[in-house]
Amino acid sequence: MHGLGDTGHGWSTVCATDLRLSHVKYICPHAPSRPVTLNLGMQMPAWFDVFGLTPDAEEDEDGINESVKIVHSMIDEEIRNGIPAERIIIAGFSMGGALALYAGLTYDKPLAGIVGLSSFLVQRDKIPGIFFTVAFAHKNEIIQNTHDFQNHTANKNAHILMGHGDADFVVPRTFGEMTAQFIQTFDPNIHIKIYPGMAHSSCPEVSLLYILKKFIFYWLIHFCF
Repeated sequence: MHGLGDTGHGWSTVCATDLRLSHVKYICPHAPSRPVTLNLGMQMPAWFDVFGLTPDAEEDEDGINESVKIVHSMIDEEIRNGIPAERIIIAGFSMGGALALYAGLTYDKPLAGIVGLSSFLVQRDKIPGIFFTVAFAHKNEIIQNTHDFQNHTANKNAHILMGHGDADFVVPRTFGEMTAQFIQTFDPNIHIKIYPGMAHSSCPEVSLLYILKKFIFYWLIHFCF
């Protein structure tokens, strides 16, 4: 899934070139166009509205849930077409990565994996499962306390890959680190890679594309054949 203001076209080109692998089908959906509050109400492709860029900012629950239903229905369609859920990876960049993480963690069948590049987790208090209370901390300072949440899902132990640049000033590195820290409280199979000097961009960052391709190839070799 692409980021805010983008479309699936750019990623479809990347998938057909840099990420090309035999026996892998890529689907690059387009987000609907909607007003984005953070961008002064401008209409643009967005998986959900954005009200702020802080960990405790209000979230567009309706928009998020609407997009999650789109992702879940796409996965359901692939399963109906004969692709088992355990051979499906969902991935996204920035806002699309936030959607991939949440949609993957709330899907009702075990997936092959979830990838979030330069991203973060939304609706942390809506993760289904057992109740926990988790506090985000950074440099020994409590930034935000989540509500009680549930983590008992088909993907509670999903293999999750995150990649983030330490020069990302759109979605700061701390957002990615806090997300990984949060998910680790219920899923030990999450891994995050921080790239020195990398900003918030999907095109020139060969390293991000490399780890994504490596992740997909790993699943092809070890679990799909």
